[in-house]
Amino acid sequence: MTLTPSAAIQLPLASRIDGLRSEGAFEVLASARALERKGREILHLEIGEPDFPTAPHIVEAGVRALQNGETKYGPAGGILELRVAIANHLAQFGINAPPDDIVVTPGSKPILLYAALALLENGDEALIPDPAYPIYDSAVRFAGGRPVTYRLDSSNGFAPDVDAIAAAITSRTRVLVLNTPQNPTGGVIDAPTLAALAELAESNDLVVIVDEIYRPFDYGAQPVPSILTLPGMRERCILVDGFSKAYAMTGWRLGYGLLPTPLAPRFALLALNDHACVPAFVQRAGIAALTGTQDPLNAMIREFAARRQLVSERLAAIPGVRIDAPAGAFYAFPNISDATRAAGITSAQLATRLLHEYGVALLPGTAFGAAGEGHLRLSFATGRADLERALTLVHECFTSLQS
Repeated sequence: MTLTPSAAIQLPLASRIDGLRSEGAFEVLASARALERKGREILHLEIGEPDFPTAPHIVEAGVRALQNGETKYGPAGGILELRVAIANHLAQFGINAPPDDIVVTPGSKPILLYAALALLENGDEALIPDPAYPIYDSAVRFAGGRPVTYRLDSSNGFAPDVDAIAAAITSRTRVLVLNTPQNPTGGVIDAPTLAALAELAESNDLVVIVDEIYRPFDYGAQPVPSILTLPGMRERCILVDGFSKAYAMTGWRLGYGLLPTPLAPRFALLALNDHACVPAFVQRAGIAALTGTQDPLNAMIREFAARRQLVSERLAAIPGVRIDAPAGAFYAFPNISDATRAAGITSAQLATRLLHEYGVALLPGTAFGAAGEGHLRLSFATGRADLERALTLVHECFTSLQS
C-alpha cells in the first residue's frame, strides 16, 4: 500500500480558522532569533516583555506550592484565594469585584476570545481601536464577528473620538473595545472621554471590553481612570487584566476577567472546555504577587519612567521624527511619516531595514492596523545600555535616509 505524503493532503479546514491573525511582535522576534542563530547581534525593542525577573517572593510561592503537592486539577474559574486577592486588588481602584464574578485564565488572551465567542453572532460588529493590539481583531473575526475600527491619532494624544465612534454604530454593533493605557500608542483615556464613552455604550446597549493590563504603568499626575467605576458600567463591562506586565510574569501565563454577573459562569464553562484550569502553583504565585511587597513593581515603574524620558528625548532629536512622551504603558510610538514620505518607503520597509542592516528589532505601526502607517513602536522594556545603543543605531538609520 502506498501512503500519500502528509504534505500533499488537503485538509478540509473550517473557514473560521482564516479569521485568526498573528502578532507582529512574535513574527519580528522570530526573524531576529533567526539572525542571531547566524551570528548577528540584535538589539530587541520589538517585544512587550519586561526585562526584569519575576520577584523572588513570587517565584518562592510557586515553588512552595509545587513542593506542597498542589499539582492536581482545580476549579475552572480559578481558586477562591486568588479570586479574593484579585477582588481586593481591584477595590483599590474603586472597582467593585465580587470574587464570583472573576474568572482566572492562562494569560489575558482567553478572556478576549471568550468575550467574542459569548457576545457576537455571525456578522455582529465590534468597534475596535486602530492602531491596537492585534488580538482584538483576531478574536472578533474568529468568532464570526466583524471588526469596525475607530482611529486613534497622535494629534489628540491618541484619545478615542467619541463622535466618530457614535457615527460608526449600526444595528449590528454589539461591543466596544477600549484599551487604556494603550498598546501600541502609550495613550491614556481621560475621565471626561470615558464618561462620554460610557454614555454612548449605555444609550446603544453595548458591552464594553476594557483592557487595562498596563494600568500600573502610568506617568501622569493622576492614576489612570477606569470606566468600570462609572455608574452602571460595572454591569456592562468585561475587564481584561493579568500579571504578565506588572509582575514580569509573561511566561507564567496568568490573567483574568472581571465579568458582569450573568457572564461569569459562562466564561468558567468556556475555560473548562478550553484548558480545564490554570495550574495551582501559578495561581499561588499570583496571590503572592498581589498580596506581597510591591517594591519590585514600584522599582520597575521608576525605571520605565526614566527610560521613557530617555527614549522620548533621543527620538525627538532625530530629523523627521515627531513624538510626545507616552502617557502610559512602556512603548514609544513616534510619528516618522515625514522621514518615510521623503524617502519613499513605508514604515514596514524601514523596520525591515533597521533589523537587517542595523540589528535593531522593532515594529512598524502597521503591525497594529492600517492607521499605524507612518509610525514605529519601540518597547523600552529592555536594559538601558541596549536601549541607548539601539537609539544610536536608529538615529544613524534615519540619517542615512537623507543621504
